Amino acid sequence: MKLIILGLGNPGEEYEGTRHNTGRMLVDVLAKKMKSADWSFDAKTKTWASVYKDKKNEIIFLKPDTFMNKSGAAVSSVISSPKKAETLIVIHDDLDLPIGTIKMSWNRGSGGHRGVESVKRAVKTEGFSRLRIGISKAAAKGGVKKPQGEKDVGDFILGKFKPLEEKALLLASKKIFSVVETFLERGRDQAIAVANTR
Repeated sequence: MKLIILGLGNPGEEYEGTRHNTGRMLVDVLAKKMKSADWSFDAKTKTWASVYKDKKNEIIFLKPDTFMNKSGAAVSSVISSPKKAETLIVIHDDLDLPIGTIKMSWNRGSGGHRGVESVKRAVKTEGFSRLRIGISKAAAKGGVKKPQGEKDVGDFILGKFKPLEEKALLLASKKIFSVVETFLERGRDQAIAVANTR
């Protein structure tokens, strides 16, 4: 099986370790865990790529070196049809989920995420998988405490993770690895079941 895993974020040192770069950070962790090839840069699409291969599977890990709202350029050269889009998993941050929580969906809207919107425009379909990673504080009675207002939201998502939040992300990365393994071995539906089980 062939998978394309795209981690959303913003390029540049000032964005490293920020909440909005969660997808990019987790793709780095996955690629390292799977011992994929060294990252190479495609100047045409402004994308970093790393490839993992074994006897049965191939995974192309991608990190756009463009800003979030232009993330679709990273997949435009490797996905040329709705059928190929079915092999795509987009990993990104989500304000509506508590820190470290993951949810996976298939053929759904962008939820207002500009990076996902850009990918959807580039591949001309919503028929791909989204792996959403929570970045908000958990509320005492369930749900999340998330910032309100455009400025507060912007400051929060572009803020750096705290040490405890980084630990939550590390735990999430272990589950994401299991989700990817399940996708390869048993297909998308089973991978979604694993992702969405607490």
